[in-house]
Amino acid sequence: MAKETKVILTDTVTDLGHKGDVVAVKPGYARNYLIPQGLAFAWSKGAAAQIEAMQRARRAKSLATREDAVAAKNAVEGQSVEISARVSDSGKLFGGISNEAIAQALRPMADVDPRTISVESIKTTGEFPATVALHPEITANFTVKVIAGE
Repeated sequence: MAKETKVILTDTVTDLGHKGDVVAVKPGYARNYLIPQGLAFAWSKGAAAQIEAMQRARRAKSLATREDAVAAKNAVEGQSVEISARVSDSGKLFGGISNEAIAQALRPMADVDPRTISVESIKTTGEFPATVALHPEITANFTVKVIAGE
Protein backbone atom coordinates (compact mmCIF):
# COMPACT_ATOMS: atom_id res chain seq x y z
CA MET A 1 0.00 0.00 0.00
CA ALA A 2 2.94 2.35 0.64
CA LYS A 3 4.07 2.28 -2.98
CA GLU A 4 6.64 4.92 -3.81
CA THR A 5 7.06 7.08 -6.88
CA LYS A 6 10.41 8.18 -8.30
CA VAL A 7 10.86 11.90 -8.94
CA ILE A 8 13.76 14.06 -10.05
CA LEU A 9 14.35 17.11 -7.86
CA THR A 10 14.65 20.43 -9.69
CA ASP A 11 15.63 22.28 -6.51
CA THR A 12 17.18 21.35 -3.18
CA VAL A 13 14.55 20.11 -0.72
CA THR A 14 15.51 19.97 2.97
CA ASP A 15 15.73 16.42 4.36
CA LEU A 16 15.06 14.95 0.90
CA GLY A 17 17.86 15.73 -1.53
CA HIS A 18 19.64 18.16 -3.81
CA LYS A 19 18.86 19.41 -7.30
CA GLY A 20 19.21 16.58 -9.81
CA ASP A 21 18.79 13.74 -7.31
CA VAL A 22 16.39 10.90 -8.04
CA VAL A 23 14.38 10.17 -4.90
CA ALA A 24 11.54 7.80 -4.07
CA VAL A 25 8.63 9.48 -2.29
CA LYS A 26 5.00 8.70 -1.53
CA PRO A 27 2.77 9.37 -4.56
CA GLY A 28 0.66 11.94 -2.69
CA TYR A 29 3.72 13.95 -1.61
CA ALA A 30 4.93 14.06 -5.21
CA ARG A 31 1.51 14.78 -6.72
CA ASN A 32 0.31 17.33 -4.14
CA TYR A 33 3.48 19.15 -3.13
CA LEU A 34 6.72 18.52 -5.03
CA ILE A 35 5.43 18.68 -8.61
CA PRO A 36 2.94 21.60 -8.18
CA GLN A 37 5.58 23.67 -6.33
CA GLY A 38 8.04 23.08 -9.19
CA LEU A 39 10.46 21.26 -6.88
CA ALA A 40 10.42 18.01 -8.87
CA PHE A 41 9.15 16.27 -11.99
CA ALA A 42 8.21 12.66 -12.60
CA TRP A 43 11.05 10.25 -13.30
CA SER A 44 11.26 8.55 -16.68
CA LYS A 45 13.91 6.56 -18.52
CA GLY A 46 14.46 9.41 -20.97
CA ALA A 47 15.28 11.79 -18.14
CA ALA A 48 18.67 10.20 -17.41
CA ALA A 49 20.50 12.73 -19.59
CA GLN A 50 18.69 15.58 -17.83
CA ILE A 51 19.70 14.17 -14.44
CA GLU A 52 23.35 13.93 -15.44
CA ALA A 53 23.36 17.52 -16.77
CA MET A 54 21.79 18.82 -13.55
CA GLN A 55 24.31 16.93 -11.40
CA ARG A 56 27.25 18.23 -13.48
CA ALA A 57 25.96 21.78 -13.09
CA ARG A 58 25.52 21.26 -9.34
CA ARG A 59 29.09 19.96 -8.96
CA ALA A 60 30.49 22.93 -10.92
CA LYS A 61 28.47 25.40 -8.88
CA SER A 62 29.45 23.62 -5.67
CA LEU A 63 33.14 24.09 -6.41
CA ALA A 64 32.61 27.76 -7.22
CA THR A 65 30.50 28.48 -4.14
CA ARG A 66 32.74 26.57 -1.73
CA GLU A 67 35.21 29.47 -1.65
CA ASP A 68 32.32 31.90 -1.08
CA ALA A 69 31.00 29.69 1.72
CA VAL A 70 34.41 29.60 3.43
CA ALA A 71 34.60 33.40 3.26
CA ALA A 72 31.06 33.72 4.63
CA LYS A 73 31.86 31.28 7.44
CA ASN A 74 34.87 33.38 8.43
CA ALA A 75 32.64 36.46 8.53
CA VAL A 76 29.76 34.87 10.49
CA GLU A 77 31.41 32.30 12.79
CA GLY A 78 31.23 33.36 16.46
CA GLN A 79 29.51 36.67 15.68
CA SER A 80 26.43 38.00 17.40
CA VAL A 81 23.55 39.68 15.60
CA GLU A 82 21.24 41.99 17.48
CA ILE A 83 17.54 42.16 16.68
CA SER A 84 15.18 44.68 18.27
CA ALA A 85 11.59 43.57 18.86
CA ARG A 86 8.46 44.71 20.66
CA VAL A 87 7.98 43.00 24.02
CA SER A 88 5.28 42.87 26.66
CA ASP A 89 5.80 43.91 30.28
CA SER A 90 6.63 40.30 31.16
CA GLY A 91 9.45 40.19 28.56
CA LYS A 92 7.65 38.03 25.98
CA LEU A 93 7.74 39.02 22.34
CA PHE A 94 4.66 40.02 20.38
CA GLY A 95 5.04 37.25 17.82
CA GLY A 96 8.47 35.76 17.27
CA ILE A 97 11.71 36.31 15.43
CA SER A 98 11.62 34.80 11.93
CA ASN A 99 14.50 33.34 9.96
CA GLU A 100 13.98 36.17 7.46
CA ALA A 101 14.68 38.74 10.20
CA ILE A 102 17.82 36.84 11.23
CA ALA A 103 19.00 36.66 7.61
CA GLN A 104 18.39 40.41 7.27
CA ALA A 105 20.51 41.03 10.40
CA LEU A 106 23.29 38.83 8.96
CA ARG A 107 23.23 40.65 5.60
CA PRO A 108 26.09 43.09 6.44
CA MET A 109 28.36 40.08 7.14
CA ALA A 110 27.15 37.59 4.53
CA ASP A 111 24.16 37.04 2.27
CA VAL A 112 22.42 33.88 3.53
CA ASP A 113 19.23 32.06 2.60
CA PRO A 114 16.71 32.20 5.48
CA ARG A 115 15.80 28.54 4.86
CA THR A 116 19.32 27.47 5.84
CA ILE A 117 19.20 29.03 9.32
CA SER A 118 18.57 26.71 12.29
CA VAL A 119 17.53 28.28 15.58
CA GLU A 120 15.13 27.36 18.35
CA SER A 121 11.80 29.18 18.50
CA ILE A 122 12.47 32.70 19.82
CA LYS A 123 9.62 34.03 21.97
CA THR A 124 11.50 36.06 24.62
CA THR A 125 14.41 38.46 24.85
CA GLY A 126 17.87 37.00 25.36
CA GLU A 127 20.65 35.25 23.49
CA PHE A 128 20.02 32.19 21.35
CA PRO A 129 22.54 29.94 19.56
CA ALA A 130 21.97 29.57 15.82
CA THR A 131 23.53 27.76 12.88
CA VAL A 132 23.52 28.56 9.18
CA ALA A 133 24.33 26.03 6.45
CA LEU A 134 26.43 27.92 3.92
CA HIS A 135 27.35 24.88 1.82
CA PRO A 136 26.51 21.16 2.11
CA GLU A 137 29.78 20.67 4.03
CA ILE A 138 30.16 24.10 5.69
CA THR A 139 28.15 25.52 8.57
CA ALA A 140 28.72 28.54 10.79
CA ASN A 141 27.59 29.06 14.37
CA PHE A 142 26.54 32.47 15.66
CA THR A 143 24.38 34.05 18.34
CA VAL A 144 21.06 35.86 17.92
CA LYS A 145 20.59 38.52 20.61
CA VAL A 146 17.02 39.78 20.98
CA ILE A 147 16.55 43.07 22.79
CA ALA A 148 13.49 45.11 23.71
CA GLY A 149 12.83 47.99 21.37
CA GLU A 150 10.43 49.80 19.07
